[in-house]
Amino acid sequence: MDLKKIFGTVLTLLGVGGLIYPAILFGNGTGTTKQLIVYAILGAIFFFSGIGLIRNTSKG
Repeated sequence: MDLKKIFGTVLTLLGVGGLIYPAILFGNGTGTTKQLIVYAILGAIFFFSGIGLIRNTSKG
């Protein structure tokens, strides 16, 4: 497996975890709005950059 695909997979998994974590905090009612927004934005950045990296390396 290519190193870029592995890194893309790791980024995608971190992004999924980063999107699930604020959902859990929101469901429990323990997180502040600022925390939820920051975690969700970081999770989305990791997720979409990982998907983009996987998508671009599998074309070549």
